[in-house]
Amino acid sequence: MVWGHSVSQDLVNWIKLEPALSPSVPSDINSCWSGSTTILPDGKPVILYTGNDANKHQVTVLAEPKDPSDPLLREWVKPKGNPVMVPPSNVPVDCFRDPTTAWQGQDGKWRALVGAKEKDSNKGMAILYHSDDFVQWTKFSVPLLESQVTGMWECVDFFPVSVTGKEGLDTSVNDSSVRHVLKTSYGGNDCYVIGTYSSETDVFSADSEFTNTAADLRYDYGNLFASKAFFDSDKNRRISWGWIMERDSNEDDIVKGWAGIMCIPREIWMGSCGKKLMQWPVEEINNLRAKKVSLDSKQLEGGSILEISGITASQADVEVAFDLPDLENDTDVLDSEEVDEATLISGYSASVKGVYGPFGLLALASNDLSEHTAIFFRVIRRGNGYEVLMCSDESKSSLRDNIEKATLGTSLDIDPRHEKISLRCLIDHSVIESYGGVGRSVITSRIYPKMAIGEEARLYVFNHGTKTVTMSSLEAWSMRKAQINSNET
Repeated sequence: MVWGHSVSQDLVNWIKLEPALSPSVPSDINSCWSGSTTILPDGKPVILYTGNDANKHQVTVLAEPKDPSDPLLREWVKPKGNPVMVPPSNVPVDCFRDPTTAWQGQDGKWRALVGAKEKDSNKGMAILYHSDDFVQWTKFSVPLLESQVTGMWECVDFFPVSVTGKEGLDTSVNDSSVRHVLKTSYGGNDCYVIGTYSSETDVFSADSEFTNTAADLRYDYGNLFASKAFFDSDKNRRISWGWIMERDSNEDDIVKGWAGIMCIPREIWMGSCGKKLMQWPVEEINNLRAKKVSLDSKQLEGGSILEISGITASQADVEVAFDLPDLENDTDVLDSEEVDEATLISGYSASVKGVYGPFGLLALASNDLSEHTAIFFRVIRRGNGYEVLMCSDESKSSLRDNIEKATLGTSLDIDPRHEKISLRCLIDHSVIESYGGVGRSVITSRIYPKMAIGEEARLYVFNHGTKTVTMSSLEAWSMRKAQINSNET
């Protein structure tokens, strides 16, 4: 495995370069795996990454640019002294990987985390290391955080978020105006906790625990894994970028010649509630917008479906908002306090009809609707208020066999009595990234339509609930093709 290398001026259009890191020394001779880059105070970037060494032990390797003045940082060298971190005695040699971006504490020392799992247990952890010079690293006495129930922690991330606005922060910022996020990848999901961190004591006090259940906070409630966030100092924002895994067969991957794609980069910040993160596609993606269609104030009666024509439905950006004007006076809404969790989860399927919902979009749909992916909402009563479920049903996404098709969902933290129920979907042939509630929750679907491809794809707004909902607004754009991994010019 190597580090592929591409460069971009806008996070949308990319030029392919030669790999940045390839196996070449004893500490990475069997593979160059994940890691992170840290920008030192003098502006020099340094990479810490996982090498699979000659004994197939996972170790941390340091790499530096051969020519720091090269704006494309094409060539990297591995100084003598590698590896700089090795698995501790209580960690299996194949469960120690993915070092984070480093940060400096008030004492001037560097700190970095490495994901790990304890021997003979299901304990996952983020092992903390210190360094005075970024070369010699010493393990701290205790992990920064651990969980007894998750198993291996991969692609750990740790960074500050502002409590007063959506601006991003350098990874070393730590004062009374910030809280910290610790993200880890396990069980096929990217889960996170928010808490308070002291670099004086190196204690991270999280507001919650990782439980390895549906209660865990996630970046994405669909197909997204192994994300990495970085601080964009030019635009004062933090950007997260994750990996969308394949859902077809290994044989299909061999035919394609590749497997796995990256999601559209997302800006990430603390929500106003102070308890969850918000995400939104980077603003640069809007530069791909082309032909636009708009609709306002459409009544969608129960059982109705409306085609959105005039755009390229296979490659589109869609923003839609719904109102439920009669919700407060309706006594027929399902009461979530009276149903079990299995019944609620069954509501992730678009075939289960309710009072308010399912309503939303049918994306990458064939003309006869034999193929479609439903991204939708349903509303149920919760105590004295209401709960909005956001769902993506892939069960009819493809007529192909041997495709993994999931029904996905989560609770959207909004009150439909006082706020529109909004959805943004970025549709790109075989991927749908769906943002609910202006970024409160995200669901990514990786699908493989057989009929709904190219000009044959359709887009619909639908309401399969029994009560009328109002589509207060819809804006949809055809999207131009991005320049992806073109050869260097």
